[in-house]
Amino acid sequence: MPSSFIMKIMKHVLIIDETPLFREYLKLKLQENDIETAIGINSVDGISKMKNLIPDLIIMDANLSRQGYMEVLKQKKTSPNTANIPVILMAQRIDQKRLIEIIPYNVKKVFSKPVKIDALFITLSELLGVPFIVDETPGIVEVHVNDNIILIEIAQGLNRDKMDLLRFKILELIKLYEIRVPKIIIMLSDINLGFADGPNLEKLLDTVIKYSRAKLRHIRVLTMDNFTRQFIQGRSNYSDIEVVSNLQFAMDGLLTDYDHAASSEEQKAEIIGAKILSADNAGVDEGLHLKFDADSDRIAIDTMKESLGNLRIASIDDDFVIQELIKNTFSGTGAVVQTYSSGESFLTVLDKEEFDLVFLDLLMPNGSGFDVLKVLQTRDIKYPVIVLSSITQRETIIKTYQMGSKSFLVKPISPEDILKKSIEILKTNY
Repeated sequence: MPSSFIMKIMKHVLIIDETPLFREYLKLKLQENDIETAIGINSVDGISKMKNLIPDLIIMDANLSRQGYMEVLKQKKTSPNTANIPVILMAQRIDQKRLIEIIPYNVKKVFSKPVKIDALFITLSELLGVPFIVDETPGIVEVHVNDNIILIEIAQGLNRDKMDLLRFKILELIKLYEIRVPKIIIMLSDINLGFADGPNLEKLLDTVIKYSRAKLRHIRVLTMDNFTRQFIQGRSNYSDIEVVSNLQFAMDGLLTDYDHAASSEEQKAEIIGAKILSADNAGVDEGLHLKFDADSDRIAIDTMKESLGNLRIASIDDDFVIQELIKNTFSGTGAVVQTYSSGESFLTVLDKEEFDLVFLDLLMPNGSGFDVLKVLQTRDIKYPVIVLSSITQRETIIKTYQMGSKSFLVKPISPEDILKKSIEILKTNY
């Protein structure tokens, strides 16, 4: 048959995920490769779409409310039309027993969150027979919110695929925390840039500016790289962005809406070391943390609770009131909360128990929070840790990040604070 008459067979992928912005990102990347994409907003919708469309591949989040991902797999197996559809599953944590259970359902790959982008697209290429162009530049992007400041950490290099993901993360966090006046700190860790990196640095800055809608005077770039400083200072469209070399100075300046022109104050703060600006970042998890919940402009707390079922949570605090607060916050969600009154008592169960999330006090008798973080770091146990403390010194907060914690909440805290921070940390795709 002449080549002009050969029709290209379009592939169809069904994405079943309750996180709307992530779905849109993945849909965009698939459509760029001429792959037709359908969306299932929950397990019930996913089952319906699966039976009607008969896709070539299903990409599914394991953390689905209502009927759950196992019901989708069981329904898929009941029909000869869908039984052989391959599945990619993304899970916060999945034990060996569950892995064995899903083998008969043609689950081809299970990705632990945060999912590595390059690995995901390699698997998509293998299953769909469609080549994906992936930026193989080393790079880590992590985004968190503290004191209503969005902290964006870029380590090792400027990877364009991960910068594409960054806009989705920024939009999600602004919605989740209802941030009306965005303030941004971009931390460039372990990065030395040159002239060839100019376009990627411009892409990074333009992405942050466009999707955060932050005023330039509310953006700090934290770096010791001379090229980055000269690049930003030498362009009029970035002239109001301040380049600093100290995290405490950057945060204090944004929190007080400090006049950034008086740069002499920077010399008074200690220069940040270790994780933020040192070259020793080999142990940092790869991934951009994307967490989404509702399509509405305001994310309802009740909607958040639906996504927290079947989680195992540890609360390590010598304050009984805090333990009860955390237990009551997650009551009715299906999550199981285990409480420990000291770091020592928690460490004794590390070989027996597994957790999806850990709330950790810092000052406790018989094993402090720092002792716990040190053991987790030494044993390479990467539980998401949210530190709860009445200590507010910036040096202490920075130290907890250096030791592997994911976020920090200052006591006193409310159930809404706990839920929002849990959503930020747990609803992790990349």
